[in-house]
Amino acid sequence: MKIVIGILVIYASVLVLLFIFQRNLMYHPDENNYFGDKLEVNVEKVKIKTSDNIDLLGWFHKKDLKRLKTIVYFHGNAGKLENRIHKLNHFKDMDVNFLIIAWRGFSGNEGKPSEEGLYIDGNSAIMWLKNLGLSEEDIIIYGESLGTGIATEIAQNNNFAGLILETPFTSMIEAAKNFYPYIPVSLILKDKYKNNLKIKNVNIPVLVMHGETDQIVPFWMGEKIYEIANQPKYSYFTKYDDHMMEFDENLVLALKTFIKSLN
Repeated sequence: MKIVIGILVIYASVLVLLFIFQRNLMYHPDENNYFGDKLEVNVEKVKIKTSDNIDLLGWFHKKDLKRLKTIVYFHGNAGKLENRIHKLNHFKDMDVNFLIIAWRGFSGNEGKPSEEGLYIDGNSAIMWLKNLGLSEEDIIIYGESLGTGIATEIAQNNNFAGLILETPFTSMIEAAKNFYPYIPVSLILKDKYKNNLKIKNVNIPVLVMHGETDQIVPFWMGEKIYEIANQPKYSYFTKYDDHMMEFDENLVLALKTFIKSLN
């Protein structure tokens, strides 16, 4: 009996610690996998003020706001804007403008990340573009990993030009269960990001990209999101890509083809 009680006490203690520090496990603003990639596309560093008065760092690349669509890029749960340079460099050869923002608590921004807070950040980026004269039909929303949660939230029930989801998850509950199968995740998780429910409310063109060897977000989640998504929908599924997909000529071609279809 003492052994059983001891095990239960330890388990309860683990649950309490996970509940308290769960956002430290989910968001990693200080992680740096930047390998010195040089930015090859011209960007303007901008500050975007949120509705709750936080200034967000953004990089804005403007070719032609009237003629071309503008991508709003929502990055994942780790690292700085510099960690996406290898992706952003490809946009210089595409007929598109782009804005990438760093979340609160990332890239030197004030605040602490949370599901509610990141929704505010994402909507503030959209409003910033609208203040430049853009409409929803001019904007393509791009979500990477965790960023697919914000992208899907914002895209639902709205009339944006399109939605791109790179390595999307069905919900943070199911993603967390993959790592913590013996923890009652649904009871203690604060930030749930229910993509599987919200994608049903997206009625604009969707491109889902995922690799079969993803070790962080299981490939079946990307397949499920694609399955649930409404038409028109497109997929770019690869056999060997891990969570950080290879931005090779095939992936870039898939992006170019999707973007061209929206113009």
